[in-house]
Amino acid sequence: MSDDRLPIGRRVAYLRVRRNLSQQSFADRLGKSKSWVDKVERGVRRLERVSTIRDIAAVLRVDTGTLLGRDARPIDTVGHSEGIARIRAALSTYEMALGRPGAGPPVPPDRLAVAIGHAWNTFQHARYPQLIELLPKLLADVQRAHAQSPEAGRAAVVEAYRVTAALLVKLGETSLAWLAADRAMSAAAGDRVLVAAAAVQLGQVLRASAGARSVMLAAAYRIAPYDLDAGTPQELSLCGSLLVQAALMAARSGDDRAAGELLDEATEVANRIGDGHDHHRTAFGPTAVELARVAAATALGDGRSAVSWHEKATGRDGWRRLPVEHRAAHLIDTARAYLQTNEPTNAARLLVQADTIAPAEVRHRPAARAVVAEAARDPDAPTTITQLATNLGIV
Repeated sequence: MSDDRLPIGRRVAYLRVRRNLSQQSFADRLGKSKSWVDKVERGVRRLERVSTIRDIAAVLRVDTGTLLGRDARPIDTVGHSEGIARIRAALSTYEMALGRPGAGPPVPPDRLAVAIGHAWNTFQHARYPQLIELLPKLLADVQRAHAQSPEAGRAAVVEAYRVTAALLVKLGETSLAWLAADRAMSAAAGDRVLVAAAAVQLGQVLRASAGARSVMLAAAYRIAPYDLDAGTPQELSLCGSLLVQAALMAARSGDDRAAGELLDEATEVANRIGDGHDHHRTAFGPTAVELARVAAATALGDGRSAVSWHEKATGRDGWRRLPVEHRAAHLIDTARAYLQTNEPTNAARLLVQADTIAPAEVRHRPAARAVVAEAARDPDAPTTITQLATNLGIV
């Protein structure tokens, strides 16, 4: 019998009968009344506590995935590891530095620009497994193009390393992400715009390093126009994004005053741009700064302020105009804030929402999986988060 589509109460009844348990004996083992069991099986009473679901699964001698009607489907760790190994191999080549053209003819600049744009779009739609497959060839292509024409191919190299670093940060591959970001910074040297763009990803890699805050600020003020009102949207987006990175570093180090001041400064810059833009793949604007306030407050352990900023930010028109990846990452940040305020139901709601709009953000990102696991362990967590955790193979 396939019971995947059965309501959970019907599934409990089916599994109980298979174990040759009467409602009374089943109730006795659970420490519940026969009436309680009858109501669960008829769907009159909902199973909402994670602890109760686990107790029922233990008595029925099944895992929670079977009880919930879903098999655990952890991510393909073998395929994931092989993909990361190919990216590592691509980052370990030095033809560019040695002036070697590499094998095969260089990709024409217009085709290379299209490939880089596709890689960024894939990242911003949180299609991380697909991007893992794309990056090794893209890195080889940009390195070959740069070896053939160092100056003309420099921007392509910086962008390819930037998107590589952004992905590797998501996947928790910190050391490899650092290598990609460092390569981007090296390739960008001498060009203030490219340096600022590369520094955004460097900031993501070094988020936990308080000492890197000065690097972010130096890059921000170097790209900042003398008069903000006269700056281009591109310059302002890079400046504001770097201020946000510095603010998040301050928050991670517990410096709430510096974090607040830097975010206020970023807001001033963002208000001159408005929402709905994605200059240099930053998605920077007023809404993005408010989302950063959520992340900063959460890092500081101030869940209530984080939730308040979340409610304000997601009510803006700019929220719907942000990349899917950005929105899903924010929902995970806010779920962590809800756990800080002992609201597991709201945390679960946002995690399920994030999984709906960007499954790979939840399923392939170690930091997100950790939040799901924490939410699922809460005795008052709803069944929705148990189902998600079961699908991820972490309960």
